Amino acid sequence: MSYEVDSKKTILITQDIFKMLPVSSPLSVYPFKNCAVVGNGGILKNSSCGAEIDSSDFVFRCNLPPTTGNISKDVGNKTNLVTVNPSIIAQKYNKLNEKKTEFLENIAVYGDAFLLLPAFSFRSNTATSFKVYHTLKESKAAQRAIFFHPTYLKSLAQFWRTKGVKAYRLSSGFMITSAALELCENVKLYGFWPFSKSTEKMPISHHYYDNQLPKPGFHAMPKEYNQILQLHGKGILKLQFGKCESD
Repeated sequence: MSYEVDSKKTILITQDIFKMLPVSSPLSVYPFKNCAVVGNGGILKNSSCGAEIDSSDFVFRCNLPPTTGNISKDVGNKTNLVTVNPSIIAQKYNKLNEKKTEFLENIAVYGDAFLLLPAFSFRSNTATSFKVYHTLKESKAAQRAIFFHPTYLKSLAQFWRTKGVKAYRLSSGFMITSAALELCENVKLYGFWPFSKSTEKMPISHHYYDNQLPKPGFHAMPKEYNQILQLHGKGILKLQFGKCESD
């Protein structure tokens, strides 16, 4: 099988790898009625969107974000699928060579969510993604590791390229927004706000939990956001810009 981004490189699908792949789609109960895609934008702080997010039938999140404690009133804590950037596993958990217990304790907050990993995007992601899969399986964790199919991601990138989104790679948030539109009848986005000020001109942090800026040049964020705004304008999805109305 060819890799998504390292397309000149291939991986031999051995019997052991084949056993890791699901027989049928793990999301076979779709279409889900109402879905929330929760980005990590600082605009979620003090938004009171937690209850609204948690009332959705299916909740997508990005890159193992915090959902417990005081923040849950703004971001909710229901999670059905969360993306995992292998760099988080490498930096925070030493590629699970140690810190396995800490990793399992931290992801327990996501209940029985799917952990979506890009095992077949770059060759350098494969070993870490497989390590997450085996760690969950060996510890009989409630969560389950699943992988994006590289052909699906290539098709997705080609589709968005026709709309002007030419990037080294689509962002995780944009990928799962696209997937949500295929899997759900109604999609609402929260925490998607790439600006340093809110609609009320108040300064906001890049993420709701830190102010770490992304690496420049990797994703085409302005072009992605332009597409999201167009989808919002056409009524294909809804974008939450500010505070949610609490009952």
